[in-house]
Amino acid sequence: MPGLFEPAATVPGGASVALDEVEISILRSLTVQLLELIGPGPGDETAGGAGQDPLAALMADGPSEPPSDPALARLFPDAYGGPGAASDERTRAASAEFRRYTENELRARKREDGLAVVRALDELVSGSADETVGGAVLTLTPEQARQWLGALNDLRLAIGARLELADDKDGDELYALPDGDPRKPIAMAYLWLGALQESLVETLTP
Repeated sequence: MPGLFEPAATVPGGASVALDEVEISILRSLTVQLLELIGPGPGDETAGGAGQDPLAALMADGPSEPPSDPALARLFPDAYGGPGAASDERTRAASAEFRRYTENELRARKREDGLAVVRALDELVSGSADETVGGAVLTLTPEQARQWLGALNDLRLAIGARLELADDKDGDELYALPDGDPRKPIAMAYLWLGALQESLVETLTP
């Protein structure tokens, strides 16, 4: 059984998990792919936005239309209506207006959550965390744990979209995939991320 989160012994309110080299590599790779999918925000330094007025970046209008990519649409859904719901012109207009004023901020937050995961894993690999046989113990502060929860949820949403899962209940079918199915590796990653997320929620719940 892969390592799962448990209360941190040295950080009050924090969480710890033992990860081996393969788990670290997979988790980092998936998170980097998520960051590439989300893309940089208006004020992101990686997008050449260094020095931009933070207030101007905050007030910049975002997109008004939902993303065409199914994974991004899962990460940035319409605020009103939702999948399968009846959608009239008024509902679409309200969703577009809400998206225009909130998506940039939401995108920036999701990106920060993903970057927090990558940074923590890089520090783990560099030897700043407690080493164990065949891996290392990652210890998160309460704030880091919150960011990891967000990133793990985003990873599962994006992968679930790629697997064409309507909801978590459909994930039960993934256990029955034969070894030769090309979806098997990413399906196993999806299930593993779900176990990590669930254990972190339980760890942080009083």
